Amino acid sequence: MSESPMVLFWRRTDVEGLERLTLTVGVTGVQAVSTVVGAGDGGFRLDHAWQLTPDWHAVALQVVRWGADDDRRVLALERNGGGWRVNGQHRPDLDGAEDPDMSVTPFCNMLPIRRLLSSGDASLTLDVAYVNGTDLTVSRSRQRYERQESGRIRYVDLGLFPGFEADLHVDERMLVVSYEHLFERVDPS
Repeated sequence: MSESPMVLFWRRTDVEGLERLTLTVGVTGVQAVSTVVGAGDGGFRLDHAWQLTPDWHAVALQVVRWGADDDRRVLALERNGGGWRVNGQHRPDLDGAEDPDMSVTPFCNMLPIRRLLSSGDASLTLDVAYVNGTDLTVSRSRQRYERQESGRIRYVDLGLFPGFEADLHVDERMLVVSYEHLFERVDPS
């Protein structure tokens, strides 16, 4: 049995942009389907669909990006045992990476945040398959999430963007409400 789908909206706080994400949580897994529209990079639309296990580990991520000149790029990221396939090709450099992290959405941060908040640990350090939302390249990166006061998690980039840190606020369902410098949830009513 699955819950009714939730619809979440986030707006970018650093550039013009909006995301609409439909989240469905069920006994057999979690599914998220989203569209991001942004004015940056000459304007773009990015659709992404996630398949997750019931305990919020990514199984697959499909991304389609349309650019300003209607150029279309596609990315398929699929778990392959302890590693990942990118567009059907095994990527040994991503072996051991926990989950994807995508630059254009705060949704992906909910995966490690849920793991951290469900544990008694003060922090969680992990490697991710980082997806650049502009060119859909995939690189290995390292991140740390640190438990702060109730509903606040500190994100620290230890990989591709060293020195970047931000506070993320989550609600009682562990859904991102705000991501310092980048995103804030919007109530559509």
